[in-house]
Amino acid sequence: MNKLVKKQEQRLKRKKHVRKNILGTALVPRLTVTRSSRYIYAQIINDEESLTLASASDVKSEKKGKKTESAMEIGKELAKRAKLKKIDKVVFDRNGYKYHGRVKALADGAREGGLKF
Repeated sequence: MNKLVKKQEQRLKRKKHVRKNILGTALVPRLTVTRSSRYIYAQIINDEESLTLASASDVKSEKKGKKTESAMEIGKELAKRAKLKKIDKVVFDRNGYKYHGRVKALADGAREGGLKF
């Protein structure tokens, strides 16, 4: 078995384990993180209505630098967009990724921006 395939299967297993306990509501939506080898994406989702309330990513960002620094900025930007929609509390869904590196930096940036989770 390919090493990359095994890592993906392990992440999906962690994702299923975590997702069965996390649900975003209108009062406390879910902040989910998706990362690729190049970019990082974050969304605040109301699962009851299947509605994305706010989102941010570094796809259109022209800043050069480290990915963790970019993830921190994306977290702050997402928190700013959430504040405009009067969202201050969320539940964090790391989407099966380890809470380390870019995922942790995004969460720290969101906390700095004023989100509570």
